[in-house]
Amino acid sequence: MKPSYFKSRLFLKYISSYLFVLLIPLICLTFVLYHNTAGNLRAQIEQSHFNQLNQAETIVDTHLQQLNDIASRAAYDPRLSRYRVHDPYYSLEAVDALGNYKAASPIVDEMFLYFRGDPKIYSSVGMYDLDVFADKYRFRNWSGGTVERDLNEVRYATMRPADLVGRGSGFEQSTLAYLVPVVPNSPNPHGTLMYFVKESSLTGLIDSILGGYEGSSYIFDGEGQVLAVKSSQEEALEPEALASLVSLSTGTHSITIQGVPHSVVSVKSELNGWEYVTLMPSSQFFSSVLHIRTFIAALFSIVVVFGAIGALLLARRQYSPIFQLSEFAESKPAARSVDSDRTGEAAGRNELDRIRSALQAYSARADLQEPYARNHVLLMLLRHGGDTNPSPELLDSFGLNFDRARYFAMLIGRERPGGTADEIKDWQLMLTMLGEAEYPELGVRLFGVELPKPDQIAVIVGFNPIHDTDEAGQIDRIARAVYDHLQEIGRLNPAIGIGTCSADPRRLSQSFIEACSAFESRTRGAGINLAYFSDLSSESGEACWVPKTVLLKLSQSLKQGNADIAARSIAEAMETLRAPGLSAKYMRCIGFDILNTILKAAAEADVDSLNGAIPPIEMFSSPDELEPYFLELVDRLCERIEQKEECEAHTLMDKIVAYIDEHYADHSLSLETISHHYSISMSYFSRSFKEKVGTNFVQYIWQKRMEAAIVELTTTDEPLKEIILRIGYHDAPNFIRKFKKETGHTPGQYRKLFSGSGGTLKEKA
Repeated sequence: MKPSYFKSRLFLKYISSYLFVLLIPLICLTFVLYHNTAGNLRAQIEQSHFNQLNQAETIVDTHLQQLNDIASRAAYDPRLSRYRVHDPYYSLEAVDALGNYKAASPIVDEMFLYFRGDPKIYSSVGMYDLDVFADKYRFRNWSGGTVERDLNEVRYATMRPADLVGRGSGFEQSTLAYLVPVVPNSPNPHGTLMYFVKESSLTGLIDSILGGYEGSSYIFDGEGQVLAVKSSQEEALEPEALASLVSLSTGTHSITIQGVPHSVVSVKSELNGWEYVTLMPSSQFFSSVLHIRTFIAALFSIVVVFGAIGALLLARRQYSPIFQLSEFAESKPAARSVDSDRTGEAAGRNELDRIRSALQAYSARADLQEPYARNHVLLMLLRHGGDTNPSPELLDSFGLNFDRARYFAMLIGRERPGGTADEIKDWQLMLTMLGEAEYPELGVRLFGVELPKPDQIAVIVGFNPIHDTDEAGQIDRIARAVYDHLQEIGRLNPAIGIGTCSADPRRLSQSFIEACSAFESRTRGAGINLAYFSDLSSESGEACWVPKTVLLKLSQSLKQGNADIAARSIAEAMETLRAPGLSAKYMRCIGFDILNTILKAAAEADVDSLNGAIPPIEMFSSPDELEPYFLELVDRLCERIEQKEECEAHTLMDKIVAYIDEHYADHSLSLETISHHYSISMSYFSRSFKEKVGTNFVQYIWQKRMEAAIVELTTTDEPLKEIILRIGYHDAPNFIRKFKKETGHTPGQYRKLFSGSGGTLKEKA
């Protein structure tokens, strides 16, 4: 099934995660790159403005110094002395001298000489009365009287701020007036030189500083007055903003003026304290990187497009196995039962949630079946030994760690099968206690194995040899410790058969058969029901006969259908027939003894029709000719026993299934009650029932009760509580919850929707 990628929340989550991982660093990198570029450009521009301001400051200082030098020379020029200027003959020389001085400075628009207390003022073009001068040069913010007063009283070189000066008919020009007392730096100057400097002459020096950027350039005097300004901004700055510019130190600054971030470059003159300032909005730095912004935006878009494609491919690659796993999990019965109400809550879950639910269902089923599977592995190890050879991974999964040096098997049985309720309770307690136990002081670990017979249990014993203790004595101590432990329970008085010991756990099948043989041939001694297989050999009184232990192992292996151990027992028995000096008569008797053991085991197992496999009487004189007949007879008998056990198991399971179908409404029906009723172990019953029916006991009971409930709901008007009690449930809320999970409806809703169509619904359920 091809996945619908964009319909999956998990797939969309993967894509969004990849895009998030891509976009967050990319956006941060783009932001940093863009602002670093703008910052570098800003630093370059500000440094350029700073350098140009320094140059402008140097040029202006040079011009001002030149004006001061002109004033110094003019103060000592005899042509400009008071008496010669007033003399009609020499006055023209004074005018020429002023013209020459004016021409010496490129920024001077006009130059005037005034002698204090004099009603006249002289210029490079002639002489004016003060009234005429005031009428010819009309300052907007500097009246004629004020002009006369400043000319008479100025003590230091003073530059007046730019002011509009009217010349002629309505023509006004922004002009600065620079007043220098004559003689300069004298405490009692006798006159004043006044220079007219066009504002454009000064602003022209700083006009190129801003270049193509919008902003303003200012020249402040030492008192913070604006001497000249060159601005590309329409709005003039407020006094508070101008004051903030004057207070800045030399260098570059970032300030906010009238709510707008600005970049300010300030340079202060050491000659006269003037301050040169450029002011421009910071936003222009970012607009200046328009081409870089376009490039970054294009690069960002390309990376996002290819990143989205990569995120899509990576998300598909990661999502595909999850989708397949989700589909596989949902295809299994456990997952289907968990997600039966998919239209509700489960429909909104993503694939990982569904996989998690399926794993939880599998885990719950595995936990339920683990004890039975664990018991089955141990039972196969006891019955078939090395032929099963379970993998270490399988043993680890069940917590079966065979890390001891020596192993043997024990068979524990009760004197009386069944028994009272208290005895049954004690037996179950013993099964639980022997499930896995340790005796640290003896270095022993026990693994209990539940057998098909309900009144017997096998125990695998692993131990490490103790220094200076013989093995037989150590086995006896272990057996007595187990017996004493079981005696503490009370009413059981169990009997124990103990097999021989080996170093390989795969040989436990032989030890188990020996334990079974010892258990069947046990004798009471000293009040303790312990029977050791190793003690049976001493009971064979005649050396020429087959040892009793061999015949016991042969009989027990045949009863359990273990052909391998039976074949080995036949081989051991045949060694007796090959003893030197044994007469033909004795040989036949011993052969008949072996044959009798085989036939007796067949009779006890209720297996007949072996007459065709019995060897002819003449074969009993030759061990080599007799042995193949015995081996064939053993193989046939073991095969018949296995077939009979399988047939009996199927027949028994058929009876149990029929019993359950008849008594499923009995609320006391359980694994324990059925196991006790049919005299089989719970482990054997659980394993065989699932093999027979295909589902476990609890699920089968639930299905039967569900079918009965649906029939009752759709064909009768009985109250729900009575229906639930009638089908074997006492917990109504739990039944309603499970019913809704199974069908998607509560019992009441189901009855309203489907009443009258019970047959169809039963099949559907």
